[in-house]
Amino acid sequence: MRILALGVLLALIFTACENPAQYSQKKDQENVSGKTVVLVHGYSKGPADMHTLADFLKAAGYRPVTVDLPLTFDHVQEAAEVFEKKVGTILSGLPENESIAMVGHSTGGIVIRYFLSHSPYYKRVDRAVLIAAPSQGSRLADMAGEISDLLVETFATLDSLRPEKIGELSLDDPEGTRIGSIAGNKGDLALGRFLEKEHDGRVEVRSVYYPGLDDFIVVPYNHNEIHHTEKVASLVIRFLESGRFTQTPD
Repeated sequence: MRILALGVLLALIFTACENPAQYSQKKDQENVSGKTVVLVHGYSKGPADMHTLADFLKAAGYRPVTVDLPLTFDHVQEAAEVFEKKVGTILSGLPENESIAMVGHSTGGIVIRYFLSHSPYYKRVDRAVLIAAPSQGSRLADMAGEISDLLVETFATLDSLRPEKIGELSLDDPEGTRIGSIAGNKGDLALGRFLEKEHDGRVEVRSVYYPGLDDFIVVPYNHNEIHHTEKVASLVIRFLESGRFTQTPD
C-alpha cells in the first residue's frame, strides 16, 4: 500500500506541474497610470495565472505588471536572479523616488522575499503581499525529496521549497517594507490528503505565517483559487493602501 501511495503522490506532483491554459486575451499594460505592482506567479505557472488579480488591481487604479520566471526546473535563487533583472528594467522606467509594490502567489512569494533580502533594489519596495507562500517550507516538497532525489533534482524549484532549504535562502525582511501574508484553509485539492495540519490543498497554514509579518489573515480558499478571488484582491488592495488587511478603528 505504501508503494501505491507513493506512486499516487508522484502522479499528482507531475500533474501539478502542468501549466494552466493560456490567457485567451492579450492584456495591454501600457499607458496605465497609478502605483506599479509587480505580480509574481507560483511554481510551474506563468504570467497568465496572475491576470485575474491584475484586472482587479487595474480596476482599482493600480498599474499591474506581470513577469515570467523559471519556477519549475530552476532553484529559487536562479529564478530570483532573473526577477531582479526584470525589476531593474521596470524601475528604470519610473522616477527615481517612486516606490513600487509586489504581490506573489505561492513560490512567487518566496521569490519576493529572496529579492527583498538580497537585491539592492529592495529600498524601492514599500509593500509586499504573499499569497499562500510556504515561507516555512513545503511539506509536499519535502515528501517529494524523501521519495526520489532525482525528482527534486529535476524539478529544482521543489528542492528550494523543502523546509531545510528555505533556511539556506537567508530570508530577512527589510524594515522599510510592510509585508502581509494571506493563507487559505480550504483543503479540497488532491494533494491535500497527504497533509495533516490545516492547509489549502498544497501549503499548510502554519507555513504561510512567520514571525515579523506586519499582518496575517486566513481565508476559505484553496491554493489554486485563492489569488483569483475578489475577496483576496480586496485584501491585497487594502494592504497596499494601509499596510493592513483589516480596518482598524480611528
